[in-house]
Amino acid sequence: MSTTVAPPARRTAPADLAPDPVAAVTAPGRPADAPADSTAAAALATDSTVAALAAGSTAAAAGPLDVLGVPGQINLDYAATAPCARAAADAVAELLPWYGSVHRGAGALSRRSTLAYERSRERVGDFLGVRADDHVIFTRNTTDALNLLARALPAGTRVVTFGGEHHANLLPWPAGAVRLPVPGSPATAVRSLDAALRELRRGATEAVPILVAVTGASNVTGEVWPVAELALVAHRYGARIALDAAQLAPHAPVDLAALDVDYVAVSGHKLYAPFGIGVLAGRSDWLDAAPPYLAGGGATLAVGAATHDVRWTTGPARHEAGTPNLLGAVALAAVCQALEAADRTALHLHEQALLAHLRAGLAALPEVCELRTFAAEAPRVGIVSFVVAGRDSAEVAAELAQRWQIGLRDGLFCAHPLARRLLAEAASRNGRADLPATALRASIGLGTTRRHVDHLLAALATLTDAN
Repeated sequence: MSTTVAPPARRTAPADLAPDPVAAVTAPGRPADAPADSTAAAALATDSTVAALAAGSTAAAAGPLDVLGVPGQINLDYAATAPCARAAADAVAELLPWYGSVHRGAGALSRRSTLAYERSRERVGDFLGVRADDHVIFTRNTTDALNLLARALPAGTRVVTFGGEHHANLLPWPAGAVRLPVPGSPATAVRSLDAALRELRRGATEAVPILVAVTGASNVTGEVWPVAELALVAHRYGARIALDAAQLAPHAPVDLAALDVDYVAVSGHKLYAPFGIGVLAGRSDWLDAAPPYLAGGGATLAVGAATHDVRWTTGPARHEAGTPNLLGAVALAAVCQALEAADRTALHLHEQALLAHLRAGLAALPEVCELRTFAAEAPRVGIVSFVVAGRDSAEVAAELAQRWQIGLRDGLFCAHPLARRLLAEAASRNGRADLPATALRASIGLGTTRRHVDHLLAALATLTDAN
């Protein structure tokens, strides 16, 4: 199976900073390669909304993937929290008059709400390519989903992850988890995992459970990881693999079955559905055997008079005790449905063109240094982290917001080990001793236009000239 997002033909660019287009992750039988640059304009022209966005228009016809925002504010912080898509807002507005209890009532409102909740589960499962016997469990976000999985691990499970993960994929795992070094390339990641699993299996039986936990795309650099190859290695040694798709899913299709991963976690607020929802989807056996993530109503079959006389249900309800987040589930399902109906190739090409323009513009500023783990041309989604030499990143972010109404993220991006390493590597690679201790991150998505990117580049040019 090919890598998570395999690049098609190399794009022609004035510098090697322009990334290869990231092809969509697809199930067998779907087109896997995006068209080359010569066809990009034609692809964009077939989608009026995308074409209008590419031209920098703010008056594109409203559609399900139109995003809400505040006029005059330039949001380049999609990797933290994406704006609300029209599909999510409309779905919630339509359901609100019918809002009622889920699984707990006989009235029309309750029946309608229950149906909407379970249909949302099906639609999200379809979006993620789940298998027939997989569970789709609603959580609060990716962090919550991975903590749920950590609680559901069989006793004695060894967990293997990489040092480049978001804290959500570093901190929940039990003591004794193996943290592999940050690899310098996708191929190195595959070799490193193979060596680690071979060592773990040395002298151990196949009965010892192993879980490999990896990201699909870095929240710091946007670089795409070779998930399909890592899954192949994991299964070769009888291990399971969990995919943190929080940053990948908003930018490329994620098909759990096609990638052959065992679990996937996503966040609604990064998928244009900001109503406090997340998902853990995957193999049912560990989840049905584990104690409920939350103990309470909805997770039980029966509760006796004795203190611990409880029989727990199986299936997703086992880990969804209490009143569920109906509006969040409906909002996420609506966005998933809208994305499945959209021309993902056109959206992808538009994003990659903006990303290449952003990275080339940053590279042209002498005082700006980009952070990266892999080679400059490695496939990536619409995320770029960088520093301005001699300037505190928090001060730069504040100035961009106050003077130019540009919203970026500054800090270490809840990936402290990786961000600190990349800052040190950037200082060495660029021969600079004046880089700040934290970084800036610009991230793009459905509502981003070339005008937004140009505004950021012009503001940074003004700031660096002032130095």
